[in-house]
Amino acid sequence: MRTHLTLTGLLLFSGLWCAPALMAMSDPQYLLAMQAMHMHDTPLASPATYAKPLQPIRHRAVVYARVNGQPVHGYLAEPLHAKGALPAVIVIHEWWGLNDNIRSMADQLAGEGYAALAVDLYRGKSATTPAQAIELMKGVFADKAAAGSNLRQAYAFLHDTELAPHVGVIGWCFGGGWSLQIALMLPDKINAVVMYYGEPADNVAELSRLKMPLLGFFGEEDKSITVADVQAFQAALKQAHVAAEIHEYPDAGHAFANPSGGNYRPEAAADAWKRTLAFFARYLQGAGAPAAG
Repeated sequence: MRTHLTLTGLLLFSGLWCAPALMAMSDPQYLLAMQAMHMHDTPLASPATYAKPLQPIRHRAVVYARVNGQPVHGYLAEPLHAKGALPAVIVIHEWWGLNDNIRSMADQLAGEGYAALAVDLYRGKSATTPAQAIELMKGVFADKAAAGSNLRQAYAFLHDTELAPHVGVIGWCFGGGWSLQIALMLPDKINAVVMYYGEPADNVAELSRLKMPLLGFFGEEDKSITVADVQAFQAALKQAHVAAEIHEYPDAGHAFANPSGGNYRPEAAADAWKRTLAFFARYLQGAGAPAAG
C-alpha cells in the first residue's frame, strides 16, 4: 500500500470505449465510467455486510430534510445506552443507494459511539442492477442543487436537532464524491471528511476552502479513478494547504471496501476501516476536536 500524508490521463476500457482524464470528465462520461466499473457487479450482501456493532445500538427512520416540497427519509443509528449529545457522521451511500450495506455501515459507526445518519439522495429508491443505478445517478446529476440541499439539511438535522458537537462525513463511490462536495459546501461546519474512491478534484482555489482534515482511500487497480488522478488530487490538496491523508491499495480496484459487491478486497477494506475509525475518533471524539459550526 502506498500512503501519502499532506498533505489523468484515464484509459477506461469497456469494450472499445475509452474516456479522458477523470477530472476532465463531463457527468455523462463519469456515468459511463461508473457503469464500466460495476458492469458485472451486484449489491448482493455477504456475511461481511452484517458485521456486528461494537456495542448495542438502536436505529430508526427519520425525516431529516424536505427537498422540492417532499420529505426525505434517512436511517439514524445510535448507541443504545447513549446519554447526551453525540458526535455525528453523515453517511452517504454509493451508487446502489441506501441499502442494507449502507445501513450496516451506519450501525457499525453507531457501535463506535456516533449518531450516524445514512442519507438518501435517490428519493426512496435503490438499485439492484447497474442499469438501475445509472438511472438513479442521472436523476441526481440532473438536479445537483436538490442533492446539495439534501446534504445541508442532513448536517442541520444532526447539529441543530440532535445537537451533535462535532459532525463528520463519509461516503463511498458516488457518495465519496459527495463527501468532498458537502465539505466544500460547509467548510466551516464539517469537522472531518472521509472519501472512499470518490470523484476527486484538482482545483486548488476550490480545495483551499477546506478547513477540516481529509482522509481518502483509493485502489491502484481502479480504472475510473487512476493513480494519476489520485496524484493530481494529492498535489492540489498540498498546494491548498489541506491536512490530507491519502491511501492507495495495490491489487484493489473500485468499490474494494463494499462487502456486498464482487470487487470486495477484505484486507484492504479492513485496513481502511481501521484508519477511518481512528481518524473519526481523533477529529470527532478527541478533546481537541473543533466544535461544529
